Amino acid sequence: MASTELSPFKKIQIQRDDTTFDAYVVGKEDAPGIVVIQEWWGVDYEIKNHAVKISQLGSGFKALIPDLYRGKVGLDVAEAQHLMDGLDWQGAVKDIAASVNWLKANGSKKAGVTGFCMGGALSIASSVLVQEVDASVAFYGVPASQLADPAQAKAPVQAHFGELDNFVGFSDVTAAKALEEKLKASGIPHEVHIYPGNAHAFMNRSTEGIQRRKNMGMPDEDEAAVQLAWSRFETWMTRYLSS
Repeated sequence: MASTELSPFKKIQIQRDDTTFDAYVVGKEDAPGIVVIQEWWGVDYEIKNHAVKISQLGSGFKALIPDLYRGKVGLDVAEAQHLMDGLDWQGAVKDIAASVNWLKANGSKKAGVTGFCMGGALSIASSVLVQEVDASVAFYGVPASQLADPAQAKAPVQAHFGELDNFVGFSDVTAAKALEEKLKASGIPHEVHIYPGNAHAFMNRSTEGIQRRKNMGMPDEDEAAVQLAWSRFETWMTRYLSS
């Protein structure tokens, strides 16, 4: 019981079309908004850690995590893969759009999108497909071309990748370089950063998150890279979300 009472999040419901989903909000009421999009695991401890961190950066942001899996969480790689494979990506983009609009209707003058892994890909897709998005920061994920073409991005995009990431075509260095070429073509402000010696999901720094990465064969730990990425994130979101 105590753990729920201590949670910094306010749980809300957001409606769009004929569906309703839960979302978790943390941060100052009238601060700029940032939609924080889950990894393939779902809305678990680590994405909540990221949202709390984001809410405290700079002068403060209002972070909102939409539950794209409608309550399901993957506890191992097979489950997470199954959940991600079953995701309606177009529907997820609509959830993100509804989340951005909720933030703008509830005190945030501007709103950005960020995400990790699957959520990174959706962040970039949102910069293409959701006109209300004011800025995007993606961590190690690129959308499939049939979902969204980054050359059509309309909001500034900053992206972060680990040099040792081996998710081919999704978040490896080749995918990162291809993304950079597409963003150049878009004409929008963009940055693509590659972190030497880092593998996929290098931002996950909780004790459980570190162990989970080790179990997946990713023992690298680079606190300096994590701090650098957060500082770049803060600069980018502050630049484009300040009213």
